[in-house]
Amino acid sequence: MMFASDNAGPAAPELMEAVVAANAGSAMPYGADPLTASVTERVREIFEAPDAQVFLLATGTAANALALSALAAPWSAIFCHRHAHIEEDECGAPEFYTGGAKLTLVEGEHARIDADALSRALKATANASVHNVQRGALSLTQATELGAIYTPAQVRALSDLARAHGLPVHMDGTRFSNAVARLGCTPAELTWKAGVDVLCLGASKCGAMAAEAVIFFNPDAARAWEFQLRRKRGGHLFSKMRYVAAQMDRWLTDGLWLELAGRANAAADRLAAGLSEGNLATLVHPVEANALFVSLPRAAHRRLHAAGAQYYLWPPGQTLEGPEDEMLTCRLVCNWATEEAEVDAFLAAARG
Repeated sequence: MMFASDNAGPAAPELMEAVVAANAGSAMPYGADPLTASVTERVREIFEAPDAQVFLLATGTAANALALSALAAPWSAIFCHRHAHIEEDECGAPEFYTGGAKLTLVEGEHARIDADALSRALKATANASVHNVQRGALSLTQATELGAIYTPAQVRALSDLARAHGLPVHMDGTRFSNAVARLGCTPAELTWKAGVDVLCLGASKCGAMAAEAVIFFNPDAARAWEFQLRRKRGGHLFSKMRYVAAQMDRWLTDGLWLELAGRANAAADRLAAGLSEGNLATLVHPVEANALFVSLPRAAHRRLHAAGAQYYLWPPGQTLEGPEDEMLTCRLVCNWATEEAEVDAFLAAARG
């Protein structure tokens, strides 16, 4: 009963097989191999973006931080939600790689940025005085850290606000596949057609061992070259890039990426439905991707821990010691390999 993180899930066998196949013979290093070129062509086709530039990395932290470093100056502000991953879980990497850009935190329900709150934050950030940080970039997390999804219309509304103030738009898409699988829209409709300039497309939480892509939808030659220099200088240009590319290439082939994401979403739906039966638990946030935030009595948590279930009390600091009927909130995350039997065992243990 592993619900601690989708990072805990195994690599999909299709991707493992692709890595083994890529190991045959020799190939040019540093991304000059056929598989890396194939990834670029697949991204351009899937996202309907013939001019997109695609750069591969192995971690989401590197992808987000390096992408933002190409968009925001050291003396600028990056607007993001208070619960954005780049704010809470990147150990200062965006600030480090940008050379000091300031994360300016914006509010909104379920970790989605509220348009009015963003408008106020933009207006409050001076753009004329040497004493103030300048407006730099807008960053959106898709899906959000609390399990919600931005629709294309919501992305467009926020992107329009950013564009009106001269800001590029970055999307942290570590769970972008879960969002597309849930919404049923096209990847293009959820990104560049809605105003996104750069997408960090994550496969590591959805079947890959380590594979992320930074996609510049309308790059100028100078910005694309700058990103390549930043990736090399940051130590994230892999010599044997074909093994990263093999994962991403297979992940994007024949809709596998959406199939795997759909499985994770379906497992989350099954878990949410079971926990909602008989008022066993209260859903704290909408279940729109593959993560749930639920409130359960302490007695249920004790039964689950005794049965071997692995998950996090959320936020940290809560304890299993105390009154049995007190409600404690937890985070449950499903991955592509979460089985129905695993969900049902969790539900049985929670009910006792």
